[in-house]
Amino acid sequence: MTAPVFVVDHFDAGGGGHYVLDGPEGRHAVSVKRLQPGEDVILTDGAGRWVDCVVLAAEGKDRLVVQLDSVSEEPQPQPRITVIQALPKGDRGELAVETMTEVGVDAIVPWQAARCITQWRGDRGLKALAKWRATAREAGKQSRRVRFPEVADAASTKQVAALLATADFAAVLHSDFEHGSEPLATAELPAEGEIVLVVGPEGGVAKDELALFEEAGARAYVLGPTVLRTSTAGTAATALLLGRTGRWS
Repeated sequence: MTAPVFVVDHFDAGGGGHYVLDGPEGRHAVSVKRLQPGEDVILTDGAGRWVDCVVLAAEGKDRLVVQLDSVSEEPQPQPRITVIQALPKGDRGELAVETMTEVGVDAIVPWQAARCITQWRGDRGLKALAKWRATAREAGKQSRRVRFPEVADAASTKQVAALLATADFAAVLHSDFEHGSEPLATAELPAEGEIVLVVGPEGGVAKDELALFEEAGARAYVLGPTVLRTSTAGTAATALLLGRTGRWS
């Protein structure tokens, strides 16, 4: 297992390359993880920059002193995978973000689809978006990532269509088996560039939405013979794409 990951704003060390991890991250390292001198940790900014460290000392309840090595940067993965996620009910949105982050999605775009029961409006929408972003951060740490997925602002159907129009591969997961959807497992995928995948709400993608997306260049695909819930379809599809593109090789 790789070393535990902690998020920092900068990598500025003091004399001798000593760095003090404090605040909430330091408290988690000292009081929850109970890290001891000699153990390895990884510090990251969550945007691809990271550094291997060795614990030198734990001070009080929230200060971890580590020895920094040189800073490295993880390259942007190719192809990049973005999931446009229709808003699920209840806490299933955070579940979708958590599991997609764990498998390796690169970006998540919340989508207010026509058939979404959940509505992100005003302060409620801002709080829900903040929860999604916090979930992506925590799931990124838990899964030992150093490049966390970006969670964008909520998009309208027209904005989703614009994203699909610029993608190198654009797909809409569609559960209407009479529509003539193709299997995602056999689709021809690009070796690099942008893959954009739309996951509809529990009620499915509306006909006018699908028509707009197909006009933008997307095609309808199915994952298999069963219908997945919106909170799990994005994770399953991302895992399939990661395996097929070689990113899990």
